[in-house]
Amino acid sequence: MIPVLDIFFWTVVILAILALVALIRVYLGPSLPDRVVAVDAINTLTIGAMLLLGVVYKQLIFIDVAIVYALLSFVSTLYIAKYLGGEL
Repeated sequence: MIPVLDIFFWTVVILAILALVALIRVYLGPSLPDRVVAVDAINTLTIGAMLLLGVVYKQLIFIDVAIVYALLSFVSTLYIAKYLGGEL
């Protein structure tokens, strides 16, 4: 049997690898909207990693920080979308 902590660890490692792939898209993105979507994907992967770490370490502070980070990420994505749409 695979211990549960190993599964969570490898899941966080996979999320980090996916964040690096999204970081490559931020660097190489042909257009600004592609880069914004990649940054949003990195934010989502970071939130997922924080939630998993909160479960592994049984610390509620990770969950609280993930919720606040998700809210800030959502608001910033909306602001950038409005800016790119020409409404600001």
